[in-house]
Amino acid sequence: KKKKMMRIDSTGAITQPNQPAFLVQPSTTQENPGNNTKVEFDTEVFDQGGNFSNDTFTAPVTGRYQFNVSIRTNGGFDTATDYQGFQLVTPKRSYTTEVDPDLFDSAGGFYTFQLSVLADMDANDTAKVNHFFNAGTVTLDIGTSSTFSGYLVA
Repeated sequence: KKKKMMRIDSTGAITQPNQPAFLVQPSTTQENPGNNTKVEFDTEVFDQGGNFSNDTFTAPVTGRYQFNVSIRTNGGFDTATDYQGFQLVTPKRSYTTEVDPDLFDSAGGFYTFQLSVLADMDANDTAKVNHFFNAGTVTLDIGTSSTFSGYLVA
């Protein structure tokens, strides 16, 4: 029996049930993550194709992948930190979103880091999200409403 690669319904909508796609979240708050520490995305909302494991996506085929990262932080920023942020790390390139904590009240609050990229990946390349900072002390936590998603575009 042939495997269906594309489906067209009666309205003309096309779906690709074998297209790699995932959406993951942390199950618990990650407190005071260290420098170059991988963000723990251990709850799969969905993982079409089974390509997400151990906080990391592995590309099943060569192509262009759309990745979206939304990190909600709780707690304040240490203003002694020169900069702080998150990176989507792939073998070919790292994509960064960062902030200068001097812009904020160090007493506390919430902040959401956003990152959306179209990445060129080869089969078996990986993508993960790391936290980083320079100097100072980490006083933020990564909240459970943070998300990491991706899908094969072309």
